[in-house]
Amino acid sequence: MGSNFTLPQYERRVLSTLNADGTRRWITPREVTGRFWKCRFVLAWSLIVLFAALPWVRIAGKPAMLFDVVSRQFTVAGTTFRPTETLLLALVMLFIFVAVFLVTALLGRVWCGWGCPQTVYLEFLYRPIERLLLGGGYHTRDRSVSAVRRLAMYALFLVLSAHLANTFLAYFVGTDQLTVWTMHAPSRHPVAFGVFATTVALMMFNFTFFREQMCTIVCPYGRMQSALLDQDSLVIGYDAQRGEPRAKGSQRQAMAAAGSMAGDCIECTMCVQVCPTGIDIRDGLQLECINCAQCIDACDSVMRKLKKPTGLIRYSTTHRLGGQAAKHVRYRLVIYPILMLAISAALVTLLVRRPSALVEQARLTGVNFIDAGEGRIETPIRLLIENRTDAARTYTVTATGDLQLIGATTPLNVPASDAQSIDLMVVAPANSFHRGSRTGQLAVHDDAQFSTTVDIAIVGPFSAPSTAKSASEGHTP
Repeated sequence: MGSNFTLPQYERRVLSTLNADGTRRWITPREVTGRFWKCRFVLAWSLIVLFAALPWVRIAGKPAMLFDVVSRQFTVAGTTFRPTETLLLALVMLFIFVAVFLVTALLGRVWCGWGCPQTVYLEFLYRPIERLLLGGGYHTRDRSVSAVRRLAMYALFLVLSAHLANTFLAYFVGTDQLTVWTMHAPSRHPVAFGVFATTVALMMFNFTFFREQMCTIVCPYGRMQSALLDQDSLVIGYDAQRGEPRAKGSQRQAMAAAGSMAGDCIECTMCVQVCPTGIDIRDGLQLECINCAQCIDACDSVMRKLKKPTGLIRYSTTHRLGGQAAKHVRYRLVIYPILMLAISAALVTLLVRRPSALVEQARLTGVNFIDAGEGRIETPIRLLIENRTDAARTYTVTATGDLQLIGATTPLNVPASDAQSIDLMVVAPANSFHRGSRTGQLAVHDDAQFSTTVDIAIVGPFSAPSTAKSASEGHTP
């Protein structure tokens, strides 16, 4: 590269978080209060309290919510689900996706501005602390503020980030384990401490530096809105028919003297000053808009001072803002609820019919079958028994039909929410095999009320019984 290389210059910012010369534009939104802000404040702190308290709540002696990735167990509302129940997990995820589509089609990006943890913690925890210690209009990297204030702010940020990291980890390891780790030195659990330290570092980076760039650059939801929204979805918009042409005080007087009428927008730019992502809502719907309604509160405050009707910026739809009538039928609002009802019905059916145990044949390597003589074939098999209840169970396996069990190590004790395997030797008539295999059933019941039969595949001789010999190779069940 030569020494004459220069950065390209643009007439306007490419992103709301970048200046025209490509440098970072630090956004310090002006503080605003209003009816929407008050509602968001109550909701935000309700979510903060819920997030902090939920790992400590117990239902039937179990955490209200625990995603134990190491043990591959997921507990929701006191019920533990194991990895074998992937269909339930798939249906839950599908239900969430369809619900996101429906909510977005109805209410736009209401999640981003009202419920997303990024917005909730940044706007109602970190930025208020920043304003308190640095003053309004200053950001975390502003060197004009005294070092003592900035250090105090960073110290508070570190404490908050550590608390959030611990709370976040509690959802994956449980509060009991987290308490043990907290009371012991980090050297006794270096891996867990490393995960904690990394989480704290990421939160500090996010909430002190990256901030709104998480919404405008990283999060894919804004880019998905073009596919999820339509012209009748609820968005925050500027009423151009009422607000244009814009004019300030002297300009408005000049326009009045010339016989023309100015719009209600007085170019105060309050809507831009309070925007947490730094956009101008008057430019139309933008992917950076998170539907937080701070511009609505700011504009309504100005309109009230001017004794003009509020709602110049408001929640509305693209059609209504353009003076068009809304559609009578929106097919996506019919399709999405039908899909959600179907998924809900499937979930309820699976939960109601969910057995207290899962029994299935597991793969077994080694000797496939033995010709025991007298027309008897002995085949080793392995059963996996998963106890889905909250108490230990004792399971007994018995043969059915023409099958027999020898050397069975039953009954089998399986702890609560655990799985164990049992090796059995199944004896079957040699003449019951066809082309090297046959099927059969075993009965399994526990010491409570569970009882089921499990289909098994049994490996045997491929040739006629009279020529069958002991085998150590061949098919495996």
